[in-house]
Amino acid sequence: MKIYELANGDSVYRSEKSIIIRFKESRKVLSTSIYNGGYQEQLTAVFNYDCAVPNGSCTWRAANYDEYMRQAAAGLDLAPDTVSGMATAAAMDNVAIHTACYQSLQVTALVTGGIEENGGRVGDPATYFEPAERNTLYKPGTINIFLVIDADMPPASLVRALVTCTEAKTAALQELMAGSNYSTGLATGSGTDQTMIIANPHSPLYLESAGKHAKLGELIGCVVKQAVKEALQRQTGLSPTLQYSSLRRLKRFGVREETLWDFYRQESGDSDQVRFLQRLRCLDANSRLVTYTSLYVHLLDQWLWGLLNPEEVRRTGQELIEQVSSRFGIGAPQIGGGKLEDYLTAWGRLLAMLASKTMTVKNSL
Repeated sequence: MKIYELANGDSVYRSEKSIIIRFKESRKVLSTSIYNGGYQEQLTAVFNYDCAVPNGSCTWRAANYDEYMRQAAAGLDLAPDTVSGMATAAAMDNVAIHTACYQSLQVTALVTGGIEENGGRVGDPATYFEPAERNTLYKPGTINIFLVIDADMPPASLVRALVTCTEAKTAALQELMAGSNYSTGLATGSGTDQTMIIANPHSPLYLESAGKHAKLGELIGCVVKQAVKEALQRQTGLSPTLQYSSLRRLKRFGVREETLWDFYRQESGDSDQVRFLQRLRCLDANSRLVTYTSLYVHLLDQWLWGLLNPEEVRRTGQELIEQVSSRFGIGAPQIGGGKLEDYLTAWGRLLAMLASKTMTVKNSL
C-alpha cells in the first residue's frame, strides 16, 4: 500500500512487515546497515523490515544477518543485490512521517522505534564482542530512520547529515527523559539503531552544509525530533504523559514498585501489598511529587556528572525530602551516607511512607 510520495518523486509503500522506498532515479545513500550499507549510488530501493515473531523477539532463519536481509528483500520482490535494508522489532503501522520545507528544500524523516527494552546511553557497559565474525548474528535496530533530503550533496555532507540526524534523535530522547536500561543515565538511543540518509543527485539544489548553522541542519533537527517522538509514542506509549510519573523518573536508578514495597514492609510489618500498591499508584502522578522527584533526580545527575559537589547535593536533597515530608506531616527520612544507594534509599523510603497514608494523599500536596 502506498502511504506517501516524497518531494523527489519516490514512493513510500507499507505492508504488514515492511516499509519500502522505491527510487525513480539514482540516489545517493549513506546507510549504517551492514547489508549493502555504507555509501552507495547504485541502489534501487531501501526498506525497513519487521523481523518480530509473535513473542516480540527477532529470529533469523538464515546463517547470518546479511543472508537474512537478502531473503527478506527477495520476499518483498526487491533485487537483493541493489537494495539496502534495516531490521527492527517495531511495527510498521507505527511509522511516523514528518516533513519540513525551506524555499525549494524539502526534508522528510520516516521513523519506527521503541526503546523501552533496548534504550541505552553511549558508554554504558556492553557485552558483545566478536571481532572474528564478519557476518555474525546482528540484533535488529530499534530506532530506524530514513532521512530523505531533496537536494544534491557530496558524500562528506551526507556524513555530516548523519551526525545531525543522530544528535536530533538523542535530543528527542533527552526531552522525553528516557532512561537507559543499562546504567543510571539518560538514554541517547538504543544499542542497535540504524539510519539511512538519502539525497537526490538530480536536484538543481546543491548543498554542502548540514550542520546546526545551516538551514538544512535545522530542518533535519526538526523533522527527526518530531518523528522520533511520535514513533516512540505510537510503538510503546512513551510520551510526556507517560513520563509524568515519579516512578518513571526513578526507573533508571533501579527504583521500582517492588523496591518501595520492601521499604514499606520492613518499617510497617504490613502484609497487604495490594492496598499498598493501589495507594502508591494513586500517588505516582501527583503533580508536586513528580516535580520534587524530578528535582531530586536531576541533583543526582549533576552530582554524577561532576557539576555539583557531594555536600551541595546532600544538603539540597535533604531539603527536598523535608519539604515533601512537611506537607504530609510525616517524619523526614535522612540521607544516610554519600553513596548513590543512600540517596535512593532516602527518597524511596519517603515514597513508601507517603503511600502508607490514606487514599486522600492524592490531593494533599
